[in-house]
Amino acid sequence: MAEQAPERAKVAVFISGAGSNMAALLYASRLPDCPYEIVLVASNDPAAPGLALAEAEGVATFAHRNRGLARAEHEAMLDQAARDAGADYIALAGYMRILTPETVARWQGRMLNIHPSLLPKYTGLDTHARAIAARDSHAGVSVHLVTDDLDGGEVLGQIRVAIRADDTSEALAKRVLLAEHQLYPRVLADYVSRDSDPAHLLARVRGLALALPETHERESHGSAGFRVGSEKSGKFFAYFSDRHHGTPHIALLVKAGGMDELEGLVEDQPQAYFKPAYYGAGGWIGVILNRPGLDWGNVGEWLARSWRAVAPARLTRPMNAADAFLD
Repeated sequence: MAEQAPERAKVAVFISGAGSNMAALLYASRLPDCPYEIVLVASNDPAAPGLALAEAEGVATFAHRNRGLARAEHEAMLDQAARDAGADYIALAGYMRILTPETVARWQGRMLNIHPSLLPKYTGLDTHARAIAARDSHAGVSVHLVTDDLDGGEVLGQIRVAIRADDTSEALAKRVLLAEHQLYPRVLADYVSRDSDPAHLLARVRGLALALPETHERESHGSAGFRVGSEKSGKFFAYFSDRHHGTPHIALLVKAGGMDELEGLVEDQPQAYFKPAYYGAGGWIGVILNRPGLDWGNVGEWLARSWRAVAPARLTRPMNAADAFLD
């Protein structure tokens, strides 16, 4: 049987004008093995030329003028359109409105923007003129996560563009735009693929596991494992599994509350849990990490539960006393 292709991430693109970066994202999505697809192009301007391009390419569009509407009311329309389209991510591509903190919070970690400067230099407008006036040797472009801090989110990728001695803002902008069209599709593809990247997932698990008291990492049967207690007598409370024993899952193996809980979760939520080979018989459950919509807060809760199940009494006794007091 042929291996099923992984599901592609669904992306909504917000624009305000010509949409050349949107077009770069869209046409890149038509290449083989691209990990994302464009499911919606939305705008605050019904006359934005980029909407016509998207419609011609068979992409759903949404537009509503923001004039006369409260910012939150207008954003709620765009947000609902993105959700109705099934978007997992939003890519801002020349969207010329500053979003409210509420909208940014709803899409935290799932909204990207492209900005024509080498951030953290020159946030906001007139970036090319400011770079030239500062006699910088290079301008450039950055793709970053969107946060409440204008153009201040984590930078995911950059390209430098040389500034010529006779450059004008207009001439520099044309060359930077070429760099934008190269950078945005690459960065978006890399970012949406992180959910299936074992190195990225292990790093997230490692950070959560080692934040628990008196934990350390030790390899077990070729996989990363996490123990609580001393190096000599510590006990494993979690393992990282990268498609071991023929499963398609990248997973966290942790202690379940018992076989009834394990069997119930696997039966009720097979997209999230499985009974791992060899480990399952001992009450370990597999929490699937390479799946859409993974809740890292829930992963942290599983790690804490499993840690508590095997941690020495001297560590759990204060917690048990606190729980009894709260009860």
